[in-house]
Amino acid sequence: MKRKSGLKLIPILLIIILLASLPVFASENEEAVRPVHVVELDGAITAGQRNFLQRQMELALNADAQLFLLVMNTPGGLVDATLQINELFLNAEIPVAVLVAPSGAIAGSAGAFIIVSSDIAAMAPGTTVGAAQPIAISPEGATEADEKTTIFYSTHLRSMAREKGRPPDIAERFVTENLTLDAIEALEVEIIEYIAGNVDELLELLDGVTIEKQGVEYTLNTIGAPLVEDEMTMAERFQNWLSDPQISFLVLMAGILGLYFGFSSPGTIVPEVGGAILVVLGIYGIGLFDVNTTGVVLLLLGLALIAAELFTSGFGVFGIGGAVSLLAGAVLLPIEPLMPGDWYGTFLVTVVGTVLGMVIIILVVVQRIIHTRRTDTGGSDYFNPPVKGVTVTDLNPEGMIKSRGELWRSRSEDGSTIPAQTEVEVVRAETLMLYVRPMHDGDRED
Repeated sequence: MKRKSGLKLIPILLIIILLASLPVFASENEEAVRPVHVVELDGAITAGQRNFLQRQMELALNADAQLFLLVMNTPGGLVDATLQINELFLNAEIPVAVLVAPSGAIAGSAGAFIIVSSDIAAMAPGTTVGAAQPIAISPEGATEADEKTTIFYSTHLRSMAREKGRPPDIAERFVTENLTLDAIEALEVEIIEYIAGNVDELLELLDGVTIEKQGVEYTLNTIGAPLVEDEMTMAERFQNWLSDPQISFLVLMAGILGLYFGFSSPGTIVPEVGGAILVVLGIYGIGLFDVNTTGVVLLLLGLALIAAELFTSGFGVFGIGGAVSLLAGAVLLPIEPLMPGDWYGTFLVTVVGTVLGMVIIILVVVQRIIHTRRTDTGGSDYFNPPVKGVTVTDLNPEGMIKSRGELWRSRSEDGSTIPAQTEVEVVRAETLMLYVRPMHDGDRED
């Protein structure tokens, strides 16, 4: 009887041992299916996209991801952002894969640099990579960049290709010859390692693959691995939107118009405040990409001339000159060699259309001012001059007075100098010029 009871305990002991070993099996399984961090990049590469990728890489490392996978479709982008993404991928502590997808997607210009800097490169059928020849912008449109610029970027791309075991001569031709390859051609010349239609297909192909990076070997176990995905924050979306040179220029122009209307009609407040905010945002956006110094100088000159139009009787001369200066400055402003050539054409159309619209608005305002100056100023509903005011500058003999919350050009009646902060009375008005004299004590009591 004792022998039979001992035999009955054996299955129970086996069950206990099996249950005790489950955590070990579970931990080994968890180690085998570390997550894959997937990020999408769609559109031009901007400062916002760069910041987004940097944050995503930090999240991937904190989550102990086995692979950072970028799904990309881009025509090109800002050079500083692109080079910083290259640096991020080259020095990442986990393998980085780039997949150009879906079918019909491209990795143009700056996108080719990102492909070459990755540890694993793949393309979906029907996609293309290349056309990374740097370009320069001029009033005639997009042209080839100078030889010095071309040599720099071709050497940089060649260096990254050699580091990643890709053919340096083929990578160099992306820049020097504007070489473009489809997925099959890119695979044949070993610019990419895989053709995969989507993320799932690529992960099946990568299962069991070993990647050596900075002297460390990483073996991927990607079948069934959990996918971790994230989206841009509002701040990243806003920066991505504003760092487009075309958008930042439009924001700047909208701000200038707001200030123009605000200062043309003192006391309205909303146009001045809104215009000032937009001008600051436009300047911030312009600071996110490489600019031509001459273009910046012309933009500043344009702003100064428009300001002069606001505070002087320029009859539109300063305003139109400012608009022309803004046009020239905007055309010469961006010097982004890795933006697609088609983008520059769109940018020029936007700039010309915006500045022409601004000139038309200035002319309309000037025409109205001229009409006003030819109108009887004897106190009509359209023009009712003030009776008294306070000088805000010395009248020597001309200057400005403030009355009813507005600034008025004024002149002392007898040509004498009237100090600032002096109460004056209006003797007469000729066109928009007020002739004034200091108020006496008896006048103030009235």
